[in-house]
Amino acid sequence: MRRHELTDREWAIIQPLLPQKSRGVPRVDDRRVINGILWRFRAGTPWRDVPERYGPRTTLYNRFTRWRAAGVWDRILEAISEAYDGDIVMIDSSCVRVHQHGAAVKRGVPPRTTAGMAAWDIPAGG
Repeated sequence: MRRHELTDREWAIIQPLLPQKSRGVPRVDDRRVINGILWRFRAGTPWRDVPERYGPRTTLYNRFTRWRAAGVWDRILEAISEAYDGDIVMIDSSCVRVHQHGAAVKRGVPPRTTAGMAAWDIPAGG
């Protein structure tokens, strides 16, 4: 198992929540597909850049969109959150450090804008 893939405990929670209907074609391994979908969102890449070890990208995309429409992802998130009972920590953009150039801005000084300036008053590159 790779570092960011589902653990056996997480899989035991998720597996019963997945749709079991097959459309005549044998289903691709659900655990592998979910790991591929999660890899894609963790890496922030397009679907075409998901490694081949997770299966065809069309399978990943189709499974993701169908399950989103059916509410499967909502049920999975609720079940995982309930199982970990507050042990999950989520990070949003409000606690991520700003880029080094943005960190040098002085507080209380309004940003310099070009509104109301004539074209000859605007400095080069600004």
